[in-house]
Amino acid sequence: MIQKLKILPPTIRDKKRYIAFEVTSPMSLGREDIISLMLDGSLYLYGACGTGNFEMWVLKLWRCTTDDVKEHRMKGILRCRREEIDSVMALIPTITNYRGKPIVFHTLGISGTIKSAIKNFINL
Repeated sequence: MIQKLKILPPTIRDKKRYIAFEVTSPMSLGREDIISLMLDGSLYLYGACGTGNFEMWVLKLWRCTTDDVKEHRMKGILRCRREEIDSVMALIPTITNYRGKPIVFHTLGISGTIKSAIKNFINL
């Protein structure tokens, strides 16, 4: 007989928060680029131990239209642990360049669910 692992009840699971953010850059960025920017910035600021505690991950990205041809804008949702939300919020503005080009990260807001983060902050 095969035994299955039991799923943790919601009261024991780690609580997550979802941060809506916006990235403005002179070049087009992909999901992998955003993930590497976040992880590299976190490793530089907090080290490997602190970065591991964040449980940070980029969930979704949307490309937004802009009037300026030289400017690319994206919005996205970042997941992290509830206890580490202040540290992750401090990390986001410190990411200022990618491959020698300036980029700007803005935090749009924090939410407890993905659905409400999209509804309140992404506004597609």
